Amino acid sequence: MSCEVEFIQCLPRASISRKLLAVSQILGKQNPSIIYGFLLQASLFFPSLSSLHPLLLRPSLVPTAPPAPKPTVYDLLPKYGLPSGLLPDSVLDYTLSQDGEFEVTLQKPCYIDFDYLVYYDKKITGKLNLGSITDLKGIQVQRFYFLWFDVDEIRVDLPPSDSIYFTVGIINKKLDVDQFLTVRSCKDKALTLREVLQ
Repeated sequence: MSCEVEFIQCLPRASISRKLLAVSQILGKQNPSIIYGFLLQASLFFPSLSSLHPLLLRPSLVPTAPPAPKPTVYDLLPKYGLPSGLLPDSVLDYTLSQDGEFEVTLQKPCYIDFDYLVYYDKKITGKLNLGSITDLKGIQVQRFYFLWFDVDEIRVDLPPSDSIYFTVGIINKKLDVDQFLTVRSCKDKALTLREVLQ
């Protein structure tokens, strides 16, 4: 074989590998998986490449794009037509199954003063649907300064209106949705009756 016909075979092995690796890195900036395919095909014509750089031909070592970050629960709620301020700013994590079952974990139990004082347990569960949260556990609303009632369901109108509805037992309480548009900080404790009257 003459160098005029197969000129690249006449180059030193290290020179061949450097040139091919340089090309693969340029392609890899556009798509990291191209590196593997390019080097694999090149090794078919230049066996010396696979012996010089065996680690680069292993798919497990090819750099890949990092996975997309999980959306926050505050990003998730509006996708279901619900205001992001339904939950306090102290959410640590959440899980959501394909059927809409979810679990939210807060830093600790806390309170937010909307039109009514709302209590959030450390763990909140329910089922997320378009425009509603059903089978809700872990949220309570205070009435008459000392009575607490479980909130069983939260829903909004579809198409959206200015109202949001809290279902407490057989009672549906209509509230202004604007107060739930902003994510609020959570208080460690509720005001006592004496503090309210002062």
